[in-house]
Amino acid sequence: MKASATFISTLKEAPADAEIASHRLMMRAGFIKRLGAGIYNYMPLGLRVIRKVEMIIRQEMTRAGAIELLMPVVQPAELWQESGRFQKYGPELLRVKDRHDRDFVIQPTSEEVITDIARQELRSYKQLPKNFFHIQTKFRDERRPRFGVMRGREFTMKDAYSFDRDLAAGRLSYDAMHKAYGAIFDRMGLKYRAVAADTGAIGGDVSQEFQVIADTGEDAIVYCPTSEFAANIELAEGVPLLPARAPAAMAMARTPTPGASTCADVAALLGLPLTQTVKSLVLATDQLGDAADLPGTTVWLLLVRGDHDLNEIKAGKVPGLKAGFRFATSAEIDEYFGCKPGYLGPVGTRKPLKIVADRTVALMSDFVCGANEADHHLTGVNWGRDLPEPDVVADLRNVVAGDPSPDGKGVLAIQRGIEVGHIFLLGTRYSQAMNANFLDENGKAQPFIMGCYGIGVTRLLGAAIEQNHDERGMIWPAAMAPFEVVLCPIGYDRSEDVRAASDRLHEELQALGLDVVLDDRGERPGAMFADWELIGVPLRVVLSDRGLKAGTVEVQGRRDATATAVPLADVVPLVKARLAS
Repeated sequence: MKASATFISTLKEAPADAEIASHRLMMRAGFIKRLGAGIYNYMPLGLRVIRKVEMIIRQEMTRAGAIELLMPVVQPAELWQESGRFQKYGPELLRVKDRHDRDFVIQPTSEEVITDIARQELRSYKQLPKNFFHIQTKFRDERRPRFGVMRGREFTMKDAYSFDRDLAAGRLSYDAMHKAYGAIFDRMGLKYRAVAADTGAIGGDVSQEFQVIADTGEDAIVYCPTSEFAANIELAEGVPLLPARAPAAMAMARTPTPGASTCADVAALLGLPLTQTVKSLVLATDQLGDAADLPGTTVWLLLVRGDHDLNEIKAGKVPGLKAGFRFATSAEIDEYFGCKPGYLGPVGTRKPLKIVADRTVALMSDFVCGANEADHHLTGVNWGRDLPEPDVVADLRNVVAGDPSPDGKGVLAIQRGIEVGHIFLLGTRYSQAMNANFLDENGKAQPFIMGCYGIGVTRLLGAAIEQNHDERGMIWPAAMAPFEVVLCPIGYDRSEDVRAASDRLHEELQALGLDVVLDDRGERPGAMFADWELIGVPLRVVLSDRGLKAGTVEVQGRRDATATAVPLADVVPLVKARLAS
């Protein structure tokens, strides 16, 4: 292709609202144009990358035995009501009505529709297993869309759905998708990790995220460098950091701590390690009830060590909190503690409440906590003597680097990542809710065992850029790049020799099946080079009168510090070899 035959629209500066590298660079390179909050036009160069990503996904999904179909963006609400997600999904689900006042949704995912297809079309065990996938526009009404394509409202996703007769077969389908995802991201040249993850709004029993490693990633990935353990921080198990509870060695004392409302401030004031303090967090659950079962609120006090943070996903798995919780109001805190936050603790509360202690806190002795009195804390607090044993002991905290690995094979490290894929073994979550069954060998109806598997197609662009860029622009892996090689002729519009050599080389590379672009715009060298470095084409070949007289051209990889002079006769095999590597 010649540059004049496509559309190139680069900017020297990014818009002020572009917060991260991928957003800035995609806007500057003219890959995307903002239409509304979290909604973008994908311009020709950006669309070329999307199509290459889709091609790789299609090839590997087909190789893994999945079958492509296409489900609509607009879906009847009745299906979502059947599954129970019409209300449960929350405000991110865009709900609309047609002219007949019938409810529809703009789909963020397609579990309901594919389950409806399966219950109509897959009637016998002889038709299983089956795995259907599509690549389709999605919409999630994000409260705060940001970071360009990384957290937009409209995006493109590949979602696949497997149907099996039992859990053993379902696990085989899940494992096949895990392998296919690895092949997809390997072909794209991305550095990634597959990590255990929470199932979230999709549901199911087992799930893994595929995270592209990037310092700007929103997710914290926990892994053990000396073992196979890897998990999203939401799921990573925090093992107890004490072997057993030591005997009490101090008397409990009410200790003045003027102005010290955080564990760090208290530890510094008292000259104690932060690990001797306990942090109090107050949650509440609401029961709706009826006339015979009056509504009510239960207040919960969750305790984590002073140097730890509460993991809300883990808290949501505590019995009694699974149905949903909120942070307590100021009035509720005053009612139960008679004190403002910063000095709260489990000893001597005004009213009984549920106490949930993190595993490590449950093993602590002589700890420091709030005294439920402004500017005071209790020191030397011990379970069983100064307060009853906790109602529940659970893993409540985020792990930190250096914690023991849950598999006992080393210590944990943490790095940032960007989620680009997520696979779930759903079980019968949707098939039972929607009465989707097949007949087994005995003619008995059985619910399908389902799996679902998503890849954020447009999000992959942002993730790849976050992992591959420098101060000059994007650095695309060859398999994703809008073009694999760019020919930059100096004086294309002025020199017949440069024009002829450039056209000939362009034709030779095209004949080999390489995705090559010839910049025939007649731009000055500096402006031309800056454009293609910003756009991130992996390999650049420069042709000039001076070089051609010497029988050479200059070849430079996007990551190379300098160009290399190459005999014109050798450039085609060299380019082919560089791209293959």
